[in-house]
This record gives sequence, structure tokens and C-alpha cells, in this order.
Amino acid sequence: MDTIEDRDAHEALILDSVDRFLERDVKPFAHELEANDTYPDEIVDKMKELGLFGATIAPEYGGLGLPATTYSKIVERVSAVWMSVSGIFNSHLIMAAAVERFGTEAQKQRYLPRFATGELRGAIALTEPDCGTDLQAIRTQARRDGDVYVVNGTKTWITNSIHGHILAVLVKTDANAEPRHKGMSLLLVEKGAGLRVGRKLEKLGYRGIDTAELLFEDCRVPAENLIGGEEGKGLRQIMSGLELGRINVAARGVGIARACLDEAVAYSQTRKTFGKPICEHQSIQIKLADMATQVEAARLLTEFAAKAYDTGRRCDMEAGMAKLFATEAALFNSLEAMRIHGAYGYSKEFNIERYYRDAPLLAIGEGTNELQRIVIARQLIKRNPV
Repeated sequence: MDTIEDRDAHEALILDSVDRFLERDVKPFAHELEANDTYPDEIVDKMKELGLFGATIAPEYGGLGLPATTYSKIVERVSAVWMSVSGIFNSHLIMAAAVERFGTEAQKQRYLPRFATGELRGAIALTEPDCGTDLQAIRTQARRDGDVYVVNGTKTWITNSIHGHILAVLVKTDANAEPRHKGMSLLLVEKGAGLRVGRKLEKLGYRGIDTAELLFEDCRVPAENLIGGEEGKGLRQIMSGLELGRINVAARGVGIARACLDEAVAYSQTRKTFGKPICEHQSIQIKLADMATQVEAARLLTEFAAKAYDTGRRCDMEAGMAKLFATEAALFNSLEAMRIHGAYGYSKEFNIERYYRDAPLLAIGEGTNELQRIVIARQLIKRNPV
């Protein structure tokens, strides 16, 4: 792309394709698939055709090479229709980003083209039953045995773990290392002997996408699958990927917040009380104004974080701010939309109750909002020494 106009035109074509895909292949089926917690195989096939599994992977490896600014707009659009769909390619792309940024050239050549087409789909495996926010407390061990690592441990709340084919797994390669992060590594583990799905986890929201517990029992992984080829770099590698993940979650927040606003604005013009549409009541107008402001502020923070990510510099503060504000906006707007809809918002016949169930996950996933505040404050101090 030679000019800003060319880039804008290319982005517009991509977003138009995504909008048509959502209108034709997602919106008519989302309600039933979500209600039944059914994995959307046909939607996944359409996403492969669109190239979404290679959205941020460089063209030299077969991907679209989209900047985070465009990618976040795609995620916003998808999430406004059905948030679960965004998780199918987001977790996959965090894994891909770790390989592309830190992998050996052999690893990039072997995996990224297959990631880009969706032939190999996967995710990241970080969380454990007793470890979520504090990743340095993981217990899953990877013991070197000749030219393989033998992995033992349990991971939980892993997206794409049932229908996916490969995982970037955070492991301890040196349990005695101090500080702890120097003993952590990231392994690419393909499905096979020694790795099994323990159970599918039932969830309040974020349904239709597979989330499960994984058991590693003497799982033998080729040593060449150690991302970057050097032990002790895993935490830094995955934290870099989580910057993209947090921008994605922020974009999901914008999508849900916008969907709630759109439906509330439409409903408020058709629902009447005391002889006039409820949008003419000042109390409803105040709610709509606050909701609209939340959407626009969340969108701008997300765009700011995406631009920072595209420069290649560290942007955990910007991503944390976007994730914090946009996900809280989703929570706020989902509740306000339900109040505006009244009993209809509580009904499973309408989308509002789904937004209300999906939104809380955003305040928890990819690092809790409490953690984001700590990340923001620490980076603020670090960047502004006295």
C-alpha cells in the first residue's frame, strides 16, 4: 500500500467483506447456535475462506498482514453480532503472533502458512486450576529428554482446545529458577498421544466456542517446537502476544457496547409509555447519552492501543487502558440496555440477555480489570520517573 488513501480503500474492502459475511453467515444462526452451545463448524469454514485465521500473519507466510488497527475493527464488527466467533480466531492469532515474533525461521516456515489458511487452528494454554492472573505460579512441567520435552500438568479454561489442532503451552522448564519467569518456556504442542481433553467447561456466556480442561500425561513434544529455541523466554513471549489479545478483548467490548446502544436506540423509539415513545423521556435520554459516550471513548482508546501495537513498541499500558475501559463500557451498556428494554431485555427471545451474559467475561479474560489497573499504574510510573 503506497498511500493512506490506498490503505483506507483496502481496509474498506476488507470490512465490507466482513460485514457481508456476518449478515449472511452469522447473524441468522447466532441465536440458535449460542442457545444450544453448538460449535459453529460452517461459520469456521467461511472464516477460513475469508482469511481471518491469517488476519495478522505477514503475507510472506500466507496471511493478510493486517495492522492491529484494521484487525480491531473486524473484531468489533464480529462481536457486535456474536462475540464467541471472535474468540475462535483471536486465541489462534495470539499463538501465531508468538511464533512470528519470537520463533525460529524454521518454525515460522513450518507453521505460519498452515496457521494462515486455518489448516492448523489453535490457541494458547496458560491458565491452570490454581493459577490464572499469576502466570509465574504455573506447575505444568516440561522435562528435557534427549530431543524431546516430556510434558506433565493440567491446563484449564482453554479456548479452542476441543476443535483446535495445536497449542502454544506455557510450561516450567526449570522449576528452581529465580526469578521464576526465567524458568518458563513456550512450547508448540500438536494434538496427539499424551494430551487429552479432560472435560468441556459449561459457561454462563461465550457459548458455542469450545472451552475445556487439558491433561498432559507424559506428552512427548519435539525439542524443535520450543518457540525461539531457547528456554526461559516463555513469559516474555506470551506477554507480548497478550498485548494483541487485550486489544482484541477491548474491541470485543466496543462491539458489545455498540450493539447494546444500537438496540436500545431502536427499541426506545418504538416502545411507548404515557402516550409517547420512551426516547422522549429525559431519564431514557440520559441513559442513551451515557451509553453513546462510552462507545465512542472505548473505540478511541482501542484505536490508540492498536496504533501503538502497530509501531512494534511495548504497549501494555495502552492495551491495558483500552481493555479496562472498553470492557467496563460493555458491562455498563449491557445493563443499561436491559433496563431500557425492561422485561423484554430479560427474555431469551431478544439479544440483550446474551450481551448481558457475554460482557462479564471481558472484565476477567486476558488479565482481570483489576490487574490492568496495576499494569497501567506501574507503566505510568516507569515512563515518568522523577
